[in-house]
Amino acid sequence: MATTSFVAPDVFADVLAQVRDFVRSRVVPREIEIMDGNAIPDDLRKQAAEMGLFGYAIPEEWGGIGLDLTQDVELAMELGYTSLALRSMFGTNNGIAGQVLVGFGTEEQKARWLPAIAAGDVIASFALTEPGAGSNPAGLRTTARRDGDSWVIDGGKQFITNAPIAGLFVVFARVQPAPDRGNGIAVFLVPADADGVEIGSKDAKMGQEGAWTADVTFHGVRVGDDALVGGEPEVGYKAAMTSLARGRVHIAALAVGSAQRALDESVAYAATAKQGDNVIGDFQLVQAMIADQQAGVMAGRALVRDTAQKYVSGEDRRIAPSVAKLFCTEMVGKVADLAVQIHGGGGYMRHVPVERIYRDVRLLRLYEGTSEIQRLIIGGGLVGRAKREAS
Repeated sequence: MATTSFVAPDVFADVLAQVRDFVRSRVVPREIEIMDGNAIPDDLRKQAAEMGLFGYAIPEEWGGIGLDLTQDVELAMELGYTSLALRSMFGTNNGIAGQVLVGFGTEEQKARWLPAIAAGDVIASFALTEPGAGSNPAGLRTTARRDGDSWVIDGGKQFITNAPIAGLFVVFARVQPAPDRGNGIAVFLVPADADGVEIGSKDAKMGQEGAWTADVTFHGVRVGDDALVGGEPEVGYKAAMTSLARGRVHIAALAVGSAQRALDESVAYAATAKQGDNVIGDFQLVQAMIADQQAGVMAGRALVRDTAQKYVSGEDRRIAPSVAKLFCTEMVGKVADLAVQIHGGGGYMRHVPVERIYRDVRLLRLYEGTSEIQRLIIGGGLVGRAKREAS
């Protein structure tokens, strides 16, 4: 898979500073508005588009900023500091959906879609997950069959991020009849307004208000060969696995950003809240909880940066991303839990930042492959490597 171009350090420093200011001065003060309204306000969406955030990981030749993964994770750690719905709004454009096109699309497909995706004019949605086929695409039941010079897609997807606002679905389907070679999983570019595409109502979720997901059903949706990513059916499985591996590093970085926010909220509260005449931060057990939070954040940040370097260099694009995703998403859950504990009863109250963080980060252990799937990838990969070396 091709990687995005590297942006000069001084240019990237400016991008990062702008994003940090945008997150902390514009978005953080409106987190309750986002949560209660279950939507990102239009003015914030417009500003994000003007800053290029819908295409920060899309190559410059297609209208994006062109950040590579080492820079992407630095941005993600800033974006994780606020409501995760903000990042979700443009996350699929830069991540699992957009990277399928960047890495595996034909030149014609890239020219047709990437400039609009980078500008935010089109929201690309990654349609892989189905009932019975979530972290493991081998269970796909959505089918694509040849009919003359077209493909006809039938099936249903669930929990599809940005489905209610998508302009393009990157759809994974099993080719029927099964081909002689490969695993038979192909990926198609399906416009949201194509005949036979049906989008369900927005899911009611535990957290991440403002990040919309929904079911998507394909009833005899007909597309041409120009919709088949890469022009070959066997591209699908590799495109899914490659995009998910890259996405896992991004999600790990996002988790670190959320953990940093939970830590900052905890320290600020502990330094000012009192029990009787004592500031609770003077209590050793509170200090111990803060110490555990800090250790998790620092370890996660170092791991994410190291993993991103290994991914960009090609040294490890399989095991390391799963390690980072597993550790950081489990870590942020523990840090958020400690943040609620430090806040006491107040931490359980709606509109307190740590309560929202606690709910928001729970999803990070599920998408881009559950923690259990990451453990299988890591353990199986290490054992498999040792067996090959032994033979």
